Amino acid sequence: MAETVLTHAGQSTAQLEGWRGIAADWASDQRAFKNVSWGKAMMWIFLLSDTFIFSCFLLSYMTARMSTTVPWPNPSEVFALNIGGNHIPLILIAIMTFILISSSGTMAMAVNFGYRRDRVRTAALMLVTAAFGATFVGMQAFEWTKLIMEGVRPWGNPWGAPQFGASFFMITGFHGTHVTIGVIFLIAIARKVLRGDFDVERRGFFTSRKGYYEIVEITGLYWHFVDLVWVFIFALFYLW
Repeated sequence: MAETVLTHAGQSTAQLEGWRGIAADWASDQRAFKNVSWGKAMMWIFLLSDTFIFSCFLLSYMTARMSTTVPWPNPSEVFALNIGGNHIPLILIAIMTFILISSSGTMAMAVNFGYRRDRVRTAALMLVTAAFGATFVGMQAFEWTKLIMEGVRPWGNPWGAPQFGASFFMITGFHGTHVTIGVIFLIAIARKVLRGDFDVERRGFFTSRKGYYEIVEITGLYWHFVDLVWVFIFALFYLW
């Protein structure tokens, strides 16, 4: 039987039992998200859905690599650069990884200063993070250009299994798109922080509540996710 309880307004309502009660609690935001803002909750839901997409891409890549009968290109050779007459494997990828991981540190500091209401440092650190991200995308564009000039295509490559090109462009392109969107979002939020939109409650996107610096943390959640995904791409695509 349903149990009758009183709401804060003094009205009686039926509290459902079992799975129907759980579903009702989650749907009405009475338990699961009571102390979590909708901004954070929606970002986590988005990141969860994005995790499924990246997981499908990486699993498809691993399946293609393990099932192909044609030799798979050696990433240490494919992604090597000739610098000063020396053939250095994965040097560009190592620098890209270092830049992106470093950007997580600057983003974390930006969130910290955001909750301290330090507008200048928050905006500066967000712009530094955006600069790191833009540098990463620029280096990725150089990597794409180099491989395209060497004959890599989504349907083939000069070194072996044709699935290599499709896997490379699909995975790195999808991730690079995420980084590019993050850079744009970082610059937009940093501008709002610097001019004090969150202090004076100026009308506009993401500034409907005074002192609502939580958007900086929400941006940080997205950015840390992008960095974490790159760690898996780096390990599975470039080191395997």
